[in-house]
Amino acid sequence: MNVRVGLLAGLIFVAPAASARIYKGEEAAALRCANTLAYTAVLLSQADLIGPDETKVMLGITVLILEKHVTGTRAEKKSALAIMRNRRDVTQTLTDYQTNAAKCLVQFPIN
Repeated sequence: MNVRVGLLAGLIFVAPAASARIYKGEEAAALRCANTLAYTAVLLSQADLIGPDETKVMLGITVLILEKHVTGTRAEKKSALAIMRNRRDVTQTLTDYQTNAAKCLVQFPIN
């Protein structure tokens, strides 16, 4: 069994205006990685465990993953991230970060 993050992501359903957008496979995995990095950055920043510079770097990586590895409009991507965020609690997100952050950067390069 391939343990790539892509297989862990499942499907993300996004409902913009009149039609539904479904992300699957690599794009769903990229969304999950982006969500994990962004959510973790915000949590660590709120807990004063990282500073503003580290927060900006993590959020910047999130944006680059979305730009380079996920199709759709900015609104569709934002909606997909909100859906992902609402499906994962803090513990699940931090576990994802500890387990998959390094894999995310390999699977979804930003440079």
